[in-house]
Formats: sequence, C-alpha cells, structure tokens
Amino acid sequence: MRDLMILALLACLLFTFMLGNRPLSVPDEGRYVEIPREMTVTGDYLTPRLNYVKYFEKPILFYWLEAFSIKVFGLNEFTLRLWPALFGLFGVLGTALAGARLFGRRTGLLAAAVLATSLLYFAFSRAIILDMPVSVLLTLSLLCFLVGTHESLGLSRRLYLYAFYAFAALAVLAKGLIGILIPGMVIGAWILLLNEWRMLRSLYLVTGLALFFAIAAPWHILVSRANADFFHFYFIQEHFLRYLTKMHSRYQPMWFFIPVVLFGLFPWSGFLVQAVKHNLPASWKDRHEHRDALFLLLWAALVFLFFSASSSKLVPYILPVFAPVALLIGRYLSDSWDRVDFPGVRIGYAIVLAASLLLATAILALPVVWKSPEALVLGPYRQVFTITLAVGSVAAWLLSRYRGFSLAFIALTVMSAIFLLEMNAAAPLVDAQSSAKPIALALKARMKANEEVACYGHYYQDLPVYLEQRVTVADWNGELDYGRQAEDTGKWMIDGAALWKRWQEKAIMYVVMETSRYEQLKQTNPNMKFYPIAQTARNIALCNNEVNP
Repeated sequence: MRDLMILALLACLLFTFMLGNRPLSVPDEGRYVEIPREMTVTGDYLTPRLNYVKYFEKPILFYWLEAFSIKVFGLNEFTLRLWPALFGLFGVLGTALAGARLFGRRTGLLAAAVLATSLLYFAFSRAIILDMPVSVLLTLSLLCFLVGTHESLGLSRRLYLYAFYAFAALAVLAKGLIGILIPGMVIGAWILLLNEWRMLRSLYLVTGLALFFAIAAPWHILVSRANADFFHFYFIQEHFLRYLTKMHSRYQPMWFFIPVVLFGLFPWSGFLVQAVKHNLPASWKDRHEHRDALFLLLWAALVFLFFSASSSKLVPYILPVFAPVALLIGRYLSDSWDRVDFPGVRIGYAIVLAASLLLATAILALPVVWKSPEALVLGPYRQVFTITLAVGSVAAWLLSRYRGFSLAFIALTVMSAIFLLEMNAAAPLVDAQSSAKPIALALKARMKANEEVACYGHYYQDLPVYLEQRVTVADWNGELDYGRQAEDTGKWMIDGAALWKRWQEKAIMYVVMETSRYEQLKQTNPNMKFYPIAQTARNIALCNNEVNP
C-alpha cells in the first residue's frame, strides 16, 4: 500500500503539473469540449451535438464526464483536462498492481514507471481526446481478466471477472465496439493457444455478459429510439466502413505504427526487442509455464496488427499497446535489476543513448528542416531539450556500464520525466499558433447578447467553446455535414453568399477567417467594409461596423 501511495502521488504530480497552461488544441480538444458544453446548455445528455448539429461519430461516456466537470468547475483548461490525466493515473496504478500480482512487486513498479514516462502515453494523458480513456478501460479490463484467472472459484475470482466485463462495457461507451472486440480477440487467441477451452466454464459468461449489456446497451438503445438515423451512421459507417475503407482519408501504410510505437515508447523502446525475447516461451511445450507473459505478448501483437490492418489510422489508436509492452519491459528490467550483466541491457542503454542524441540533434535542427511558426516559436526550449536528453542518456549509459542497471534505470526515468515536463512547458507556444482563444476573448469583450459570430471557410472547433455560444459556419461542412443534412440547420450552416448578405444587412456582425483568405477577400471585394478586431498568427476577426468596444 505504501508503494502504491507513493506511486500515485508521483504519477499525479507528473500528469497534472501545468495541466491548464495552454489553450485548447484544435481540432480535437475543441470538439470534445464543445459537445459536452452544449449538453450542459441544452440539458440533452442523450444525443451528442457539435455546434448544435447531430454528431454520432463517438459514443457518450467521455462527453458525460466532461459535462460533469463543466457543471461543477466551469470552463477552464485544467479541469477540462483532468479526466484524461486521471485515466492516465488509473492506467499506471492498474499496471503496477497487476504487475505486482503477476510477476512481483518490483516488476509492477518498474512497469508503472515505464508506462508513465513513455512519450506518447504522457502526451495523451494531457489531451482531451477519447483515446486515453478507452485505452485505460481496455487495460483495466484485460488485466482484471488475467489476474482473475489466477483466483480459485469463489468471490474473489467472480469480482475480478465482473470487473473485466464492466470495464469492457465502459470501453464500449467510451469509443465503440473495440471495447468488446479487442478483449474478445486477445482472450480468444490466448485460450486457443493454451488449448484451455474448459476455462470458459469458469468465466461467469451468462451473468458477466448480462452485466456487460446492462452497462453498455441502455444508451445505445435510447439514442437509437430518439434518432432513427443513428444505427446506420454509428455502427455501419463509423465502425465497419471506417475500418474497411478509406472514406475518412486517413489511410496510412501497414508499417505506419512501427515508428509510432518506437517513438511513442521513447526512451524505453531501446529495450523492446530484448523484453519480447525474454518473455517468449523457450518452446511450444513451455507456453503453459509462461501463460501470463504469453497473454501480454498476444495483447500487444494483436492490437498492433488489428490497427495496422485498418484503412483508417491515427497516432492515438495504438495507445492500448503501451500497457502490455510496459509490463513486458518492466519484467525484463526487473530480472536484470541486481545483475552485474544481463543479456541485452547494456545494448538497450546504448540504443537509448544513440536515440536521445539523434532526437536532440533533430530538435536543434527543427527550424531549418520545418520552417513553420510552430518550430520557430520554441526558441530557447530547444537548447533545454537538448541538454536534458544528452546529459540524461549519457548518465544512464555510464551507470549501466560501471555502476549497475538499477541506477541506470533511475537516471533514465528522471531524464524522461524532466524532458516530458519541459515539453509540456513549451506546448503553449505551439498551441497558440492555431488557437482561437485570443480572438474569442477579444470578441467577448465587445459583444452584446445575441450578436452573431461566423466562421468563413473553416470551422474553428475551439471558438464556440471560448465564446460559449453557437457560431455560424459558412462555406464549410466537413464533419458537420451529416448533422446538417439530418436536421434543418439553415440558420447557422450557410454558404458564402448568405453570409455576405447578412454582413450587409445586420447592424453588427463578426466573422473569423484565415488571414490569407481575408487578404484575398479585400482584393476581390474592395467596396465591402471590414473592421479588424483581433488577429493571431493565422486568423483574423472582423466586424462589419466600426463600433468602439
């Protein structure tokens, strides 16, 4: 319990430090705040809407959680990001507890440290998106199943397995059918390889599935009854067609997730191959003696292959791989902890050293190879990143060669934690380049009730959040197109001609657009009146009348 409390405190500090120091990133954070914000305004917690347009791409759980935060704490970046951070914390603690139960106390703690300080896991613990919640719920589901199989028939086993069904159901409510598909795929393959079909009789399938459907089914039934078009769009289009076709233009090659995992696991990716080899059964006959490690290997491999085969790929999709990989690496490093030498460990620290120096060099060269505002604004942070990576990786490498693997692990964990916090400190400079927050605050300072704000040629996902009102969207449909067709949204989903007609007729109206589009508009419409209100690196807010604030 003492270990768990210390781990919880350290992980909580890591995940919540400066959590609200940057504006909402776009498009994702703006979208996944605006939907629950509208729930709190309208009182409709059944049908998700984005800019008051039906939005059925994702299920409801995360929206409910964010709506709760908005009702209790209001709209501020810290509390809005608190749920992803809490899920990140739960994933680390669950990994520690399961690792200790399966492989021993030290493995659990090392695996938790690896997971918490992995680049991608940390990054998504601070982002208002659905992937961290669903990843952690899947992790807790599968870990409860695996630990539960170690219990004899009785109350303890029943509670673990009921927790497995409950977490899988919550994963379905967080991001859809992968909540049951991934656990079923991993568990089915594991039972098949072990040839232990008799295990099915002790999984409480009838009562467990009843619990699963009692949690997962009600919202799906109610929203389907309230929206006749929900079933086809949500299940057919957003699950099956999204996976099997290129309809969302997110196609990437089969190998796409290989560099994502290697980079996302940094700095621990240097031990990935050794950990897999160390945990593999020596022979087919030995697989029963390594059943827990085999479960983790199947978990990581099948999830990786499942998303690699998809026609729609985004970086966060691969997040469910990280917990089993962290446990495999934690077990490998735990076995080497007190050894003077251990196969592959020194090579691992050498790989980490080379990768860190390569990353440091890339960071220094960033403004040269990527000439964008995001790269240029980092300024002195690039030197800070470089020093941290160089000093930390060299220290870990030297300690691994001359003082032992335990001190090297501690040095690498500290380096990674410091590097991640430095990246978080620099993140506001990057997010500010695309954020509409300064424009929204400038508009709010001068707007009166019921005055119209329009987006022209683009939908700024964070603009209605900071304005706390619906915006008119002109000459853009995008992900709002389905909802626009499902209902009469003609008052606030319009074309350019309707926008400029209102611009001429209304006493006061505001429009937000890209600065480059504004320059073109001035040239093509020299007689139209535009009065700039606020401007950022990319966007500008205009008024149709010269009114003092």
